[in-house]
Amino acid sequence: MKTLVYAALVVSALAAPALSFAQSTTAPVTRAEVRADLVRVEQAGYRPNVKDVHYPAGIQAAEARLASQDTTTQGNASFGGTSSGSSQAGAPTTAAGTHSIYFAH
Repeated sequence: MKTLVYAALVVSALAAPALSFAQSTTAPVTRAEVRADLVRVEQAGYRPNVKDVHYPAGIQAAEARLASQDTTTQGNASFGGTSSGSSQAGAPTTAAGTHSIYFAH
């Protein structure tokens, strides 16, 4: 009987991580996100109300314009890559009027 209890505990301990997933990364798109995306594509030049016999070409061109704008703005605010700042090596400096934390000890 004791071995059955231990076996059940071991099995449940091993199965718990496999069954306890956090929120999935592919969440469904909300209505507001779809509407915002449609507004962005319309601002990039796509007109959904006009009957287009070459449907994919118009929306793909608008999305390509958006992608080029996104990479341009992303380059200014993204992490990694090169920075436009500068750095200087040397001894650390202290601001005027400040002392070391060991000043009075």
